[in-house]
Amino acid sequence: MIDPVAGQSVDELIRVAREFGRQGWTPATSGNYSLRVDSKRLLMTRSGVHKRDLTRDGLMPVDMDGKPLDGGRPSAETGLHVQLYRRFPAVNVVLHVHSPAATVASRLFTAEGSIELADYEMLKAFSGFDTHAARLIVPVLPNSQDIDALAASVEPWLVDGQSRWVYLIAGHGLYAWGRDVAEAARHVEALEFLLACHLLEQRVTVQ
Repeated sequence: MIDPVAGQSVDELIRVAREFGRQGWTPATSGNYSLRVDSKRLLMTRSGVHKRDLTRDGLMPVDMDGKPLDGGRPSAETGLHVQLYRRFPAVNVVLHVHSPAATVASRLFTAEGSIELADYEMLKAFSGFDTHAARLIVPVLPNSQDIDALAASVEPWLVDGQSRWVYLIAGHGLYAWGRDVAEAARHVEALEFLLACHLLEQRVTVQ
């Protein structure tokens, strides 16, 4: 049973999931979303559910060890969501999409290990940034089917505070988080826009 407050957030998450799906950011059942319910539980998208058509039935409860609480099968990447909730008590929503600019950028900058975005007005869309004269370092991590290993590669970025709100996985899109659905969604949209600009700028510079 979902309490009324959590239920409102669930409805917001579903609206965002459908909108991102319509934009083509979660094709072919890709991507995964989660919402913290309380200190012990979160709601996670079920494996194989198309996010463009997400309903409440497409979300399932899991504990803070990533174990399902209703017998269903959550996303294979649940461990990455749990990692963020454990690391950041104020975070209540985690969104993962396979948006085009993020996916392409994650492949092009794998060797560098990060992407620096600076002097964009859009940086102010990220919580804690109040000027364009700022710098956002976006980690780019090698992909792996071993989620524990992938989480281990993410952890150093989280511990020293270098990863603020977002990271990329090579060939696998972006992860973004926030204190509520609106904030997390804003971080996704801002990063996708900034990466599209960054890729275009690189192409123009090369030409």
